[in-house]
Formats: sequence, C-alpha cells, structure tokens
Amino acid sequence: MPLRKSTGPHSSAHAARPHISGVSPAAAIPGGDFQIRGEGLGAGDRPRIRFGKTPAQIVVGSDAYVVARVPAGPLNGELSVGADLENSVTWPCHVGVRIADGVHPVSNPVVDHSGNVFVTFSGPAGQKTPVSVYKIDATLATKPLVTDLMNATGLALDREETLYVSSRSEGVVYQISPAGNTSPYVEGMGVATGMVFDQEGNLFVGDRSGTIFKISRQRQIYVFATLEPSIAAYHLAFGPDDYLYVTGPTTSSFDSVARISRDGHVERFYRGLGRPQGMAFDIQGNLYVAASLGGRRGVVRISPEAEAELFLSGPSIVGLAFTPSKGLLVATNESSSSRSPDGSIYRVNLGIEGRPIH
Repeated sequence: MPLRKSTGPHSSAHAARPHISGVSPAAAIPGGDFQIRGEGLGAGDRPRIRFGKTPAQIVVGSDAYVVARVPAGPLNGELSVGADLENSVTWPCHVGVRIADGVHPVSNPVVDHSGNVFVTFSGPAGQKTPVSVYKIDATLATKPLVTDLMNATGLALDREETLYVSSRSEGVVYQISPAGNTSPYVEGMGVATGMVFDQEGNLFVGDRSGTIFKISRQRQIYVFATLEPSIAAYHLAFGPDDYLYVTGPTTSSFDSVARISRDGHVERFYRGLGRPQGMAFDIQGNLYVAASLGGRRGVVRISPEAEAELFLSGPSIVGLAFTPSKGLLVATNESSSSRSPDGSIYRVNLGIEGRPIH
C-alpha cells in the first residue's frame, strides 16, 4: 500500500521533534499493527507511540521505522510519536471501536437499510446455545433475536430485508420473522455455511463439503458449482461483474478467491491469501476479504485488477460488512478454544460506500 505523504503543519522536520512520512495500513482494530515510517521516531530514546493518551506496545522500533500495536479500550483516531506529548507529532488514523461483544460470528454480519446489525452466536459444533442470532440496533443495544437454532452460521437479507440463517449442523436454511420466529426455508444443504441473494432473488448457499447450491424463488434446488472442500466455511458475495465470489479456507496457507460465472464456470480470481473468510465489495468494485496477506492478518483489499494490499490490520477477523453510513463493520472470533467462544463487532468509520448486497 502506498504510504501517505506528510502535508500541512507536520510536513517539515523539526530538529527536536520526530517526523512521520507515512503510516500503513489505512485502518486497524485493537490488536492490529500500524507501520510507521519517518525520521527521529526514537527521539534519542526508544520510540514512544500513543493513541490519544493511551500508550501502544512497540513491536519493532528504530529511528526510521516503528511497528506499533493498537491497544485495547476506547481510543481516539490520532496517533502520536514522541516522549513528550507537547513535542510529539500526530497523524490521523482509523481505529475500530467495539460496538458489541459476547457474540460468536463465523461469517459476515449483515446490516439492513436502517442500520440494524445482525450477528450470530454460532457456538461449538453440535451444541445449542441460548441465543443464536443477536440484533444490534441504531442505539447499539444488543438484543437476542433468535433462540434454539443449532449452530447458526451464515446470514443473508433478501430484497424485502427478510433475514435468513443457515444451520451447518442441520443443513437447513431458516427464514426469520421480525419477532425472531424461525421457519425452514430449504433443507438438504449439507454443511450449510455462507449465503447470498442475487438480484433476481435466487439464494446461493455454500455447503462447505464442496457444493454451491442455487435455490430459486420457487424453492427449486440446483447444484450451481462444485469446489474444493473447506475446513471451515464457504463465504459468498456477488461482485459488480455479476460473478459469485467464494472463499473457503483449506489446509493451504496460499488460498484463493474463486469466482463463478452465471453458468457455473469456476475460475481463480486471486491466489495468495491465508485463511480467507468473509467478504464485501465497495461501489468501486474493490473486494475486501478477511484474510492474511504476507503473514499479516486483517482485511485485505483486492482491486478489480486483482492487486492486493492489507487495508486493515487486526487479529481473528472472520467477517465484515459495510453500513449505510459508509462505515465498515469487522467481526472477530477471538476464542482460544471452541469450548469458550468469544467474539466482537467493531465499527471503523472510513467513508467508503459498500455495494448493495442484493
């Protein structure tokens, strides 16, 4: 990613002050890293980095190059370098704010036009959890929506903004009422994971054992395409080219993003990601993928020309979604074991408009 050039009041070096020439990537969530380049970053001592007044851990430090880890807790979006706050130089950066925790997503959250966010508590395989899907409203209140659904996995909204949830343990896709009541929409979906609707209202469901199903509005079931099985889940998104894009992590550390034409032909769009998972497009046609690139975990942005860069740094990211207010939601699954799932939703205000999901 090209480093942003220093402009404005901090563009000229000062003999007693450090000078920042660039910071990358564009954004991070707590636990992620920013790479800082410049001059005099150590200011005669080891580098000192803060977000607001909160100190950051230094992963790598020198006068010209620093890697700083974003600390937990409420932070503002201003990074400063220097031993003395009064003599520090600052750089604006995008840091995610946690808006919900105690969830367990394994794929993308979804957002309706009113800004309500829906996220799963998937839970360990084969075990029911007290709550299966949560709704986060515009006031950021997190409320249980769906209960008694085994291993809620993928989420999708149709054109009428009806919510659908897949159960990977049952192989069933459920339709969810506004009150949270469930009714089976389609069965026999194998290990049902990611889902997405196309513009005609057809539902596509990823069976991670190797099949992408297409379900018509009349609920007729077709095998749309076959892929290599995934060790975790298939994640689906339609691009502006009307191709269906699919990720599904395997045992390889050099995985691909596949894309599938309307007639079911599978081709490789990009190769070189570690454990790629949830995806979303912006209106410019850039694809954002929860993945690792070059050993760094976060959200990778891939241009329509298949050029990739780390766009957001952060650990344990499994899914993402754009909001109507041009923010980016990032879903993490931070469990140290499947017996104690613990995930969060972060919001990063980036001013990027997402592509409509249906």
